[in-house]
Amino acid sequence: MDRRHFLNLAAVGGGAVFASGLAGCAQAQRMAKSDDKDFYFVQLSDTHWGYEGPANPDARVTLRKAVAAVNALPTPPEFIVFTGDLTHTTDDPAERRRRLAEFERIVADLQVKTVRFMPGEHDASLDHGAAFKELFGDTHYTFDHKGVHFVVLDNVSDPGARIGDEQLAWLKADLDKLDRKAPLVVLTHRPLFDLAPKWDWATRDGAQAVALLMPHENVTVFYGHIHQEHHHMTGHIAHHSAKSLIFPLPAPGSQPNRTPLPWDPSAPYKGLGFREIEAEDAGRTYAVTEFPVVRA
Repeated sequence: MDRRHFLNLAAVGGGAVFASGLAGCAQAQRMAKSDDKDFYFVQLSDTHWGYEGPANPDARVTLRKAVAAVNALPTPPEFIVFTGDLTHTTDDPAERRRRLAEFERIVADLQVKTVRFMPGEHDASLDHGAAFKELFGDTHYTFDHKGVHFVVLDNVSDPGARIGDEQLAWLKADLDKLDRKAPLVVLTHRPLFDLAPKWDWATRDGAQAVALLMPHENVTVFYGHIHQEHHHMTGHIAHHSAKSLIFPLPAPGSQPNRTPLPWDPSAPYKGLGFREIEAEDAGRTYAVTEFPVVRA
């Protein structure tokens, strides 16, 4: 999918397109083994499977509609990543496992070979990620794709909203192996910076992770948790949050409590969506396109 086709697709889908400096795509050219260096992936977040309430009376089918929307993309993504809160929180360990298993069965219909997962606090904070690990494996890990190094961080399994010393040491060891010019993408659930700490929109030791990332010249962070699109810079590091697939939340600090925005019967999926993220070789940019759950 070339740049022109990508922009045309975004215009048809009604998405907003912006570009930011690609984290080291020139370096990716030298490192990648594939002849085709362009690629794109899809980020979905905060599906909250198991939620029932007025903020989304259509909750039993919203995830399935999102799966259908992704499957309808003209060009399949090379992989898909869910950035946490796969399920809605429950105190019952058996119910937690049941919801995770139901979620897994629904997303198995995605017509993409590689689908990656990470937990949110709704999935993992009450049992330190035990149920998540049983179904999906490690809560933090790395992978590489066409010269881009991806790091998945877990800032939710600790109920205190911390990454923790052990994982920070693991992160440092991983980063120490990399060329500091190499393109690096971090995937996490909570923001690594203090967006709205009173609303739990922060990671208590996130500044330590950012400090470890700062010497690397080409870093981009994609996260979820806040149920809305948001863009922020810490130095040269760009942080981009994803919309939710269950209900939108208010702008950071815009009201006393972090309550879901009311369901609008005239626009039932307003504020919900997923995104495509394209790593463009020729343009040296990441193009991020936001799509609604229900597409024209």
